[in-house]
This record gives sequence, structure tokens and C-alpha cells, in this order.
Amino acid sequence: MSHTECNLLVILGATAGGKTGLAVKAARRFDGEVISADSRQVYRGMDLGTGKDLAEYGEIRHHLIDIAEPGSEYNVFQFQRDCLAAIEEIRARRKLSILCGGTGLYLDAVLRGYRLIEVAENPQLRAELATLNDGQLRQYLLKIKPEQHNRTDLEERERLIRAIEIALGEQSAAELLPPLPEIRPLIFGLRWPREILRRRIAERLQQRLAAGMIDEVQHLHDSGVPWGKLEFYGLEYRLIAQYLQEKLNRNDMVQKLRSAIGQFAKRQETFFRRMEKQGVEIHWLEGQKDPFGELCRLVEKVGL
Repeated sequence: MSHTECNLLVILGATAGGKTGLAVKAARRFDGEVISADSRQVYRGMDLGTGKDLAEYGEIRHHLIDIAEPGSEYNVFQFQRDCLAAIEEIRARRKLSILCGGTGLYLDAVLRGYRLIEVAENPQLRAELATLNDGQLRQYLLKIKPEQHNRTDLEERERLIRAIEIALGEQSAAELLPPLPEIRPLIFGLRWPREILRRRIAERLQQRLAAGMIDEVQHLHDSGVPWGKLEFYGLEYRLIAQYLQEKLNRNDMVQKLRSAIGQFAKRQETFFRRMEKQGVEIHWLEGQKDPFGELCRLVEKVGL
């Protein structure tokens, strides 16, 4: 198979949309391997809460799942580095890379080629920033880096300081960065009518709870991951951690979780629309029709 036209297939979309199943079908059809673009599936032991759906992959090789310890922090710099390395490795085997996931920031970093570097802590800068209040820190960050991909960097003091540190470090080292490998992506988005997606989210949540998602969170805590760190991972981990600490009853936890996942799906869709406005071409597939058939038709038209 020649991969001269497009050398990266991308399947993105909101949570519970069926992206993994579609990516696996595409990998079987086009002799590919799947790279996960999910900010939480990188963690070992966080399976049901992140919706890894490992059984769906079958014989298809997958990458960037279970590569970090629970309790550690994995970031967009590490993802971009690891994703590009996986693409090169897959290319060396003469296979097609299929990038699949819903973490918009991770996808955008690869598709639009963010210029990222690893920035060490700067004690002198931190001492200077310690004299500023949160509002002044926000103004400082937006002055040196007006386009903020991650809104939480503007809301928490610790993240504000780290974001300023990284932005200044990136500015000083930008000219030293090596060129990124050439990527020629064909990007598909899987979408559903709002009501159907809401129903899929509710059904999937019940399946994961029945499969032992609460026990998974308890096990992570028992193995040394503190409640605060579990809450940092958001959504399922935050609300189930609160339930296990008896801050919520089970019914409230399930209701809040269903609502929070629905809101998260909306934020994902908003991020994808922003990517389109910034020049990323996404071919949308209707989930309730024949997304795989439509994907195959377009791939064969464009060429691999």
C-alpha cells in the first residue's frame, strides 16, 4: 500500500460517539494501527473511567494507552512527542497511522504543529510572580500568549504560574526547535444528533458502572492515589471519589455524572468547531447513518 497522498487518518468526536470502533474498522480495511488521542487513557489502571474499550481493538495494534502511572501528570508536550514518535514507528512498518480520540488540545497540537518544548521550573521567575495577584497573572499570561488553548490555565493560580513559565521558555527557545515531521492528514469527525448522543452517554455510563467503575476508583485510592489527585482527573473520577468519601449519595452521583459528561461532550464539540475556524478541515460523518462506508468512500477518493 502506498501512503503518498495522506499519511495520517484522524477520527475525532465527542465522548460515547463510537470513535474506537470506527478506527478499528478503518485499521482493518487500510492496514493501519491506532494511536489514542485521549488525555486520560494514557494512565494504567484507569480503564472503565476513561472508556478504554480495549476489547474493541482485537488484533489491531494500539499506541499511547497505559503508558503513564496513575497519579502522575501527562501533558500536551509529552503527547505531541510520543504521538509523532508513534507515527514514525508505524510509518517504518509501512502501515497507516490512525489517530483517534476526543482530547481536542492533543489532536490540535499534532495537526497544527504546536511548537512545544520541555520547560524546567524557574525559581527566580516564580519568586517574581509570587508578588502578583491572580488577575495580574492572567493579564501577564494573555499579554505574552494571547491565544490560550487550555482555559483552566487562567483559572488556577498554580497553573497560571506554570503557563507563564512555559510561555516564556518557549519564546526563548523557539528558534532552536527542530522541524516537525511532515503530516498530511485526512480528518474525520463522528457526530450524532444531541438527543441520541445524550442517550448513548447515559447507556454507556450504566454499562461502566455495572462493570465495576466504582471499584476501579476505590482500588486506585487504595493503591496510593490520593482523593485530590483522583478529582484532578475530572468527570468520573471526581464524582465517584466524592461518592466514596460520602459527600454524595449514589443517585446524586449518577445524575451529576450524566450531566457533567453531557457538558463535556458540548465542550469537545466547541473545541472542534474552533479547530475548523483555525483552518483544520474536518469531514463530518453522521453516526446514525453509515459512517464507515462514508469514510471508505472519501479515503478511496483522496488516496493513501
